[in-house]
Amino acid sequence: MFDFKQYMKNQQKRVNEKLASLFAQVPQQSRLLSAMQYSLMAGGKRIRPILCISAASAIDEKHIDVLPVACAIECIHTYSLIHDDLPSMDNDDLRRGNPTCHKAFDEATAILAGDALLTLAFEILSDMTISHQTPQIQLELIRIIANAAGPYGMIEGQMRDIESETKQLNEKELEQLHNLKTGALISASVKAGAILAEGTRQQQDCLDVYAQNIGLAFQVVDDVLNVKGDPERLGKAVGTDSDLQKNTYPGLIGVRQAEQKARQLLHNAIESLQDFDNRAEPLRAIANYIIRRDR
Repeated sequence: MFDFKQYMKNQQKRVNEKLASLFAQVPQQSRLLSAMQYSLMAGGKRIRPILCISAASAIDEKHIDVLPVACAIECIHTYSLIHDDLPSMDNDDLRRGNPTCHKAFDEATAILAGDALLTLAFEILSDMTISHQTPQIQLELIRIIANAAGPYGMIEGQMRDIESETKQLNEKELEQLHNLKTGALISASVKAGAILAEGTRQQQDCLDVYAQNIGLAFQVVDDVLNVKGDPERLGKAVGTDSDLQKNTYPGLIGVRQAEQKARQLLHNAIESLQDFDNRAEPLRAIANYIIRRDR
């Protein structure tokens, strides 16, 4: 029987060790590097890098060095959290149970730490000595991840989130917002793993469907937890979405219907993996975890 907790623990350890190694060769610590490490190594579920690893393994269990790409994605995710917490954005005091970067340091340092993590990600992705990929695969990965993180993905989603405050979105508009803000980088994580494992077009298409469903489910559950979650478990305040007049699924369709939507998205994600064997068990378990998590 697949031991999901142990699997996550093992993969988190691998990711954390690789992330820590990114700073191991730095000759002198600086305030900027301290802020980068503070946010990057503050814990977290490491869902995106583990999705990258798990997608590659679902296609081919042979040794594929996906860790550099997986960690580059985590650098991008962490940068987005630092900037999302800023006073000009969500103005959050806590992240993962600790003071947010701008609270632990200052606002200017937090902005620069986020900028530096984003830049570091693409240094990793473009370095042949780190990623060990062919130039063609490297360029494709850079294109996919940049598209997911930039003005056609996560950043556009953030912009729409800000613009929609005090406005009432319909369900289609809210889904588009979440697919950009949260889903794009999750989808890119899965797609990157599939590309690294040289999956067939059919395999990549199935994994795309999986990723789109869990990406939206992740944000739906986040919305629900912001209403009924435990601040101690979440490591951050609840009720902030309502305070900021953000558009959320519980606000639009109610908590019960939002939870039902998350379950339907889970069903869709699991169905998309029906042609995969037990090597895809981690992906199935991650999908189940996403809608059942309490933080």
